[in-house]
Amino acid sequence: MADIATYVLTGLGLVFFIAGTVGLIRFPDQFSRLHALTKGDNLGLGFIALGVAFQTETWAQVAMLLLIWGLALLAAGTVSQLVARAAVSESQKP
Repeated sequence: MADIATYVLTGLGLVFFIAGTVGLIRFPDQFSRLHALTKGDNLGLGFIALGVAFQTETWAQVAMLLLIWGLALLAAGTVSQLVARAAVSESQKP
């Protein structure tokens, strides 16, 4: 049962990564590209971490996966804020 949950959640995470990548390529402006990429990557990594959590042996490993996901959430938010501010300072309008 844990293997099925791992397959399903990891596959769902990959779908979100692919959707974020398609949004990065297809969307017209920098702001919508940032939105698609950060949402897709954050959800994708969350689902992959959740899927991998079913295969761990200890709660410490689950905590490590949650820490990795939390740090990725903080980093993605910070980087997209910096990129958006740089775009605004170059006179691009949202």
